[in-house]
Amino acid sequence: MPGREQGGGAASHRAVAQEATIDGGGLPRAVAKLQALVRIPTVSSRDPAEVDTAAFDRFLTELARLFPLLHERLDLTRIHTHGLLFRWPGRSTARPAVLMAHLDVVPVDGDAPWRHDPFGAEIVDGSIWGRGTLDDKGCLVAICEAVESLLGDGFVPAQDVWLSFGCDEEVMGTAARLAVEELRGRGVRPWFVLDEGGAIAHEAFPGVAAPVGVVGVTEKGVTTLELRTDGRGGHASTPAKGGPTARLARAVLRLERSPMPASVPEPTVELFRRMAPHAPAALRPLMARADRLRPVLTRALLAAGAETAAMTRTTFAVTTLSGSPALNVIASTAKAGVNVRVMVGDTVAGVVEHVRRAVGDGVTVTVLEEQEPSPVSPVDDDAFRLLEHTIAAVFPDAVPAPYVMMAATDSRHFTAICERVYRFAPFRMTKAQRESIHSYDEHLGVEAFLDGIAWYRTLLEGLPAETRPPTAPPPEDL
Repeated sequence: MPGREQGGGAASHRAVAQEATIDGGGLPRAVAKLQALVRIPTVSSRDPAEVDTAAFDRFLTELARLFPLLHERLDLTRIHTHGLLFRWPGRSTARPAVLMAHLDVVPVDGDAPWRHDPFGAEIVDGSIWGRGTLDDKGCLVAICEAVESLLGDGFVPAQDVWLSFGCDEEVMGTAARLAVEELRGRGVRPWFVLDEGGAIAHEAFPGVAAPVGVVGVTEKGVTTLELRTDGRGGHASTPAKGGPTARLARAVLRLERSPMPASVPEPTVELFRRMAPHAPAALRPLMARADRLRPVLTRALLAAGAETAAMTRTTFAVTTLSGSPALNVIASTAKAGVNVRVMVGDTVAGVVEHVRRAVGDGVTVTVLEEQEPSPVSPVDDDAFRLLEHTIAAVFPDAVPAPYVMMAATDSRHFTAICERVYRFAPFRMTKAQRESIHSYDEHLGVEAFLDGIAWYRTLLEGLPAETRPPTAPPPEDL
């Protein structure tokens, strides 16, 4: 069952990754592969005309060169423009697993103070620096290296394994949805799906010294709203009170002062229960009895800062503003874009109604895109226990625990065909590293990367051989 080790276990898997070097220079081959792919700027954009398709073409060519066994022995289906869907036939098709990653990255802010070239993939202070090392080329290369090494050993997984690599995750594109449709058309109902998300998080909670292996069992919904005010506009030399920009500013402040109600969902309660034995003595009673002390825990999370407060409620972030096209012209229309992260238990409709009440009359609220929170995947389940045992095997100092993921991933689309969708990147990350995602100085430790390869390899070897069908029907039949 989960946790059994083959081929010498997790420690030997890490040794395999370290032994394979290039030109005898001591650099693990897998690290050089990650460097090569980070150096290709696969920046995605909502505007197809702004996408450097040549960079994506180079990436796929390089991926095939670096992982020849994966491309020769697995069945490959191209998805959308540059997405990939591999099938690795196992000894059984009863409970297939899907491992996910994406090859696109967010743009680099030219004014951000990167310490190293964001597309240089330099190794400095024991880390690989560059855009995509954490989000999400590190996972992609670690998965591919684990599969490549197992293929080289002649290993056959107990169940079919699918590798779904998206190409437009960062812009909430269509590749993942098309991959789901491809699997649905083939009659594939995954036993579990694993995408990026949590990590072996160091400095995860004040006072908790042990790293926490947080596995996302759900994720917040992502909704984009536009606030708009209109007026006559005119010459800047004769301003009138209550113009579009003033009314928009008032609406933004009203929204900031009207947060959604806060609460603690069940995955967060379980997260704190599991962290309790590792917390300071004063906090242990609160955390251990989180289910019975939810109001107290909610207030504590709200007081601890923005990151923990976001664990308790739907959040609003005003991200874009527009008004007059010239300095001497009063705007006739002012707009604000609002990025909403919808908490588990809330709905998009309820959130929109809350925003309309908060901003008041005279402000038009338009929904530009919407996504409900993902269903909560089970924790008391063989699939989650497999992830727990694999975390324990490779990261024995970590506390495996579920959590609500606040960012969005491609995996949200897979909930249409699978009830066990999890989100976890098997890398040790400090708080500073987590803050570098979508920011500057993104980097992944070399040792952490090698541990990640070992984790995926251990997971693949630990897939159980049972062939009994799932006990519940697929989600669309419920």
